[in-house]
Amino acid sequence: DELVEMMVGREVSSAYPKCAAQIGEEILRVENLCRKDRKQNVNFNLHRGEVLGIAGLVGAGRTEIMRAIFGIDYISSLDVYVAGKKVKIHDPASAKKHGIAFLTEDRKVEGLTLDFSVKSNVVAANLGAIATAGVFTNNKQENQIADEYIAKTRIKTPHRNQKVGNLSGGNQQKVVVSKWLNTNPEILIMDEPTRGIDVGAKREIYEIINDLV
Repeated sequence: DELVEMMVGREVSSAYPKCAAQIGEEILRVENLCRKDRKQNVNFNLHRGEVLGIAGLVGAGRTEIMRAIFGIDYISSLDVYVAGKKVKIHDPASAKKHGIAFLTEDRKVEGLTLDFSVKSNVVAANLGAIATAGVFTNNKQENQIADEYIAKTRIKTPHRNQKVGNLSGGNQQKVVVSKWLNTNPEILIMDEPTRGIDVGAKREIYEIINDLV
């Protein structure tokens, strides 16, 4: 505990904060998820207010499962039901239309544009919602959205126009989380959300997850 306090500059009472959530109806069901070179199908379901963990050794296929559900990688067999209705997910755009968001494990390569500002990254996944004529965006609205999520996820940055590459790993991760929360997802898939960040930032990510459930 003393080491943790020295690292983050404050006391962290619990690295894994607990919360009590009301489990609701089924929001996601995955059936028959399988690659041609694997014999076993993967099946699971998710309810509102639930955190569902996918665990396994390196190479077991955790990331592949998540990327397949979000339509990033081709999979030979996959049935997805959202709120009881079977849906077709061909790519990330169709996954977003069904209320699914995906936080990649590699924030620097796939999750962020490091040379862009915090604001530009936060609004990047939902530009269509603030674009007029499908082309022009509203700078004032972008500023409001960026400021809202900087406050919500407690991103430590001098200003919204700071380059994301200049932030710490934990704050970069909170920018990625903000980017996908800005799409108002029903289902948020998070692949290794606390990878490569310090213990204080990890707790903050867990607190965000608790708030969401």
